[in-house]
Amino acid sequence: MELSEGTEDRDFSVASLGACRIDSPLAPLVEARRTTEAYVDEGDRVLFDDTISMVAARGLPIERLPSFEPGGPRRRIYFDPAKTRVAIVTCGGLCPGLNDVIRGLVLELTEHYGVRRIVGIRNGYQGFIAKYGRDVVDLTPDAVAGINEHGGTILGTSRGQQDPEEIVDCLERLGITMLFVIGGDGSMRGAIGIGRVVGERGLKISVVGVPKTIDNDIPFINQSFGFQTAFSRAAESIRTAHVEARTVPNGVGLVRLMGRHSGFIACYAALAKNDADFVLIPEVPFTLTGTNGLLAHLRKRVVERGHAVVVVAEGAGQELLNPEGTDASGNQKLSDVGVYLRHRIVEDFEEAGLEINLKYIDPSYTIRSVPANPYDSVYCLRLAHTAVHAAMAGRTEMVVGRWHGRFVHVPMRLAVSRRNQVDPDGDLWMSVLEATGQPARLG
Repeated sequence: MELSEGTEDRDFSVASLGACRIDSPLAPLVEARRTTEAYVDEGDRVLFDDTISMVAARGLPIERLPSFEPGGPRRRIYFDPAKTRVAIVTCGGLCPGLNDVIRGLVLELTEHYGVRRIVGIRNGYQGFIAKYGRDVVDLTPDAVAGINEHGGTILGTSRGQQDPEEIVDCLERLGITMLFVIGGDGSMRGAIGIGRVVGERGLKISVVGVPKTIDNDIPFINQSFGFQTAFSRAAESIRTAHVEARTVPNGVGLVRLMGRHSGFIACYAALAKNDADFVLIPEVPFTLTGTNGLLAHLRKRVVERGHAVVVVAEGAGQELLNPEGTDASGNQKLSDVGVYLRHRIVEDFEEAGLEINLKYIDPSYTIRSVPANPYDSVYCLRLAHTAVHAAMAGRTEMVVGRWHGRFVHVPMRLAVSRRNQVDPDGDLWMSVLEATGQPARLG
């Protein structure tokens, strides 16, 4: 992370509903640990920087260094579990691990904090709005048993924002004191709106987010849940494309993967199998034509080796295509770069008088809907635990994540302040260039 981003000027403080005066029900579990770190030290912080040189370059006293509040159980909590009513909502597109997070929240709330009133909101933020007529569902340990073995979300989801005033009206009618939002950038912006209205009305409702993005593009956390599952499955598609390409004359495997604005899935999947010859991501522009364009390099690779594999993130090369407006969440609709490249590659080979056998693979939605792999299942569970600890301690308008291997609290305003992207000058992209052998710039 470059110092030029001005992190020393950012506010890393997390909002709180008030002083914690209730002894935590976790005391028997936590105090049995043979460590002096049984509870989170309220005065401790997790530094943003992870090297001595970065800390020294800031030239700041230790108390002014950018840092996060650590996640974990507190000695005292804000909410009385016997009087706490919780709502859980999942928003936006599907991602491996959604059910794991729901289950983790419910089990931690009920089995360790003793909360007995938990409802699930159906179909995202729409479920709060009366005109949609969505019922709520009671979430108990029995209701969530085994849901982590399945993809998708048992609560359903939807895209697009809803009126935060109406959402808070619904929270008041239900007597909710704690809301967990599982969603991405747009969902967290919606949660910020909910928190604003809660504050304006003087209500004591904790709003805590578990950030979800299959593209791994949320900043200030090391990795989003579901990402490892996604790139692992995507890697299998690359292997399939490679097998198809090498078994036919002049074979080309073209794989289109997720990644609207960030190419992390394409990069990690390509490295996992190391079968790709070209990786195209949104962060690194490329051209098709000319002696240094993609098409010329691809033709050369096929002529020399007999086959090649091209991996493209869905948001790559959009500057070559026509925009298609915005979706319900306000995101720019993307033109289909995969279909476009398939047409241009075939056309280029035909114009050069070369045979081509191209196989096009797009596994996007099959990846989004799969269950989480073991790594992501563990990560989802621990994120859920951290979210519950934070909410019970009265933290609000924040998300949970992991930074330098530690679970932390990140203000929602920071989580939506920018987009995490692959650094074209960073070590990840350098590894991709080394693995593929493609030129540093195509064009």
